[in-house]
Amino acid sequence: MIRTVTLNPAIDHFVRLDQFELGHVNRAKADRKVAGGKGINISKALKSLGHTSVAHGLIGGFTGRFVQEQLERDGIVTEFTSINADTRINMKIQSTMETEINGVSPQITEDELSDLEKKLDLLQDGDSLVLAGSVPETMPSSIYERLLTRIEGKDVQVFVDTSGAALQSVIEKEPTFIKPNHHELAELFTTTISTKEEAIPYVRELLSKGIQFVLVSFAGDGAILGTDDAIYMANVPSGEVVNSVGAGDSVVAGFLSALREEQPIEKVFAFAVASGSATAFSQGFCQREAVETLAREVFITKWGDE
Repeated sequence: MIRTVTLNPAIDHFVRLDQFELGHVNRAKADRKVAGGKGINISKALKSLGHTSVAHGLIGGFTGRFVQEQLERDGIVTEFTSINADTRINMKIQSTMETEINGVSPQITEDELSDLEKKLDLLQDGDSLVLAGSVPETMPSSIYERLLTRIEGKDVQVFVDTSGAALQSVIEKEPTFIKPNHHELAELFTTTISTKEEAIPYVRELLSKGIQFVLVSFAGDGAILGTDDAIYMANVPSGEVVNSVGAGDSVVAGFLSALREEQPIEKVFAFAVASGSATAFSQGFCQREAVETLAREVFITKWGDE
């Protein structure tokens, strides 16, 4: 079983218009509202790729009901924890440029957080746990570390996609997989990273701490994957980016999907990169057929090979 956790869910309100003018009345050509949040997005992408998951998180109010109802309508199993505050709303403005306005995170009580923790006691050996997204300002940045401490002793694969202090706090817990972009990796080590080659020493340092897979994305310049055996490089397939929301989450879902299917690591990496591209090239989430087609355009090389 795969369980995803979204501490800061949202309704993502996408608004499309020809041109966005600050300080003027802007009229939308189209809009749509979807359940959002990184863990939720990963559950959606997993569903598209043929894998089931259970979505966990903290939701409340009429906005929280919308999130739960939409996911259940889409066939995604949910075991959310109810909170007293309303789930936030994020605005995604799609025009000549993409602009995002993220809503204020709700206040979370200790009792609500404890209820979420108890739900994770359902994890069993062989399961996968995905912790994804930002930590609400109302929670300590070490919350992911706290959740991982609770499941210590269980043979659970842990996939973490976060940044900053939240990512720093889980490193010593030896998660199975982390996916910082190159800016987040640089922040982790208080440095600057511009190229894949510059990232390699820091990837190796993370691997030395017991992390099995370190995937670092470089947007249009591809990605690198560090494992115990090798450092791999990947390009990204060509295509027109029409939607960046959920692309990184789809990389995580693609990696997890291919890994659970026991594909060779080079194919796991290519499938993950192709999953992110398939989402970026469409208005929705990656579809399996599109991912498999794009994966043929992703070329994996080992660092150091001639």
